[in-house]
Amino acid sequence: MASKQEKIKSLLQKTASEFFVRESNRSSLITVTRVELRDRDREADVMLSIFPDQKEEQAMDFIQRKRREFYQFLKDNTRLQYLPRINFVLDQGEKNRQRIDELSREA
Repeated sequence: MASKQEKIKSLLQKTASEFFVRESNRSSLITVTRVELRDRDREADVMLSIFPDQKEEQAMDFIQRKRREFYQFLKDNTRLQYLPRINFVLDQGEKNRQRIDELSREA
């Protein structure tokens, strides 16, 4: 059985993905790769992958502008008693994994 923390992470990931599908202008692909909880589940890092790489800065600006709307979307679409403080972070691990895959195909 999944722990309470795993359920919260899964719910946050699913809800964030739905939000970006609805709100994105489609000039870049924003993917929620995972969610990490910290500080006794009071803070959540929503890890993102953005494609193409050239649009990362523009997409992160968009994401920061939509922060309040996301929080409201979270309140309206989940039954979480307590909503954690959300941080949106580029997932460097995923980016590195993709680069390794690229290099292994070239070799």
